[in-house]
Amino acid sequence: MTGRPFPTVRNASTSGTHDFAGLRVDWAAVSDRGLVREANEDAALVTDLSYLLADGMGGHDAGEIASEAALHALGAVHPSDRSTTRAAVLDALDTARHDIENIDSSHGRRAGTTVSGALLVTFDEQPHWLVLNIGDSRTYRWSASDIEQVTTDHSQVQELIDAGYLTPEAARTDPRRNVITRALGAGMDAEADFFTFPVIPGDVVLVCSDGLTGELPDSEIAQIITDTTPDAAAIAAELVGAALSLGARDNVTVVVAVVA
Repeated sequence: MTGRPFPTVRNASTSGTHDFAGLRVDWAAVSDRGLVREANEDAALVTDLSYLLADGMGGHDAGEIASEAALHALGAVHPSDRSTTRAAVLDALDTARHDIENIDSSHGRRAGTTVSGALLVTFDEQPHWLVLNIGDSRTYRWSASDIEQVTTDHSQVQELIDAGYLTPEAARTDPRRNVITRALGAGMDAEADFFTFPVIPGDVVLVCSDGLTGELPDSEIAQIITDTTPDAAAIAAELVGAALSLGARDNVTVVVAVVA
């Protein structure tokens, strides 16, 4: 279940194609520092069958190291069937959490990172996506011009939405919107959520940091995908470009996978 680690994507872009169970998956990853932050604590990682993202926190050095540690551990997982892959992901997350908790930050802030992504697995002898999430980075599924947020944010504003105290629209500008309730490291709850759904030709899976969703509502993300699909590299570039055009107050990272 493990293999060689792959290089992460930070302040860069990359793209490629994978074959899985008779399907072709065109993918692209773009990670940008944005226009305000001094450093990029985001990173992305695409392996043979995994499309992953981590958004670090804890300051310039700690956040970068934390996101790198999470992706390094997850990059050693080689997906197969759903149950075996899920167990391997949990082991990798535990390894990453231990490594991150031991990061010595010069800023005195404890390091941590969100993590979200999708892995190609088999389930009931059919190709499926296995999605994982800790924190407020997100994984979306776009299908026939409709977009669905697969993951649920682990954040204070999401808890207020669930309790009926905030609307999703109000949460976008609420001053508590960056307060997360789960993360790898930082002494926080690191329990991961998992989701499974079939791999369907024509669908697009998007993994993104909150630097994208903090600038663009879901409707605009869906419109960009609709206008640009099936070109994965163009989708990724247009999404990041749109965030930059709106000021990109945070690091912006996206991973796009288009099934053909």
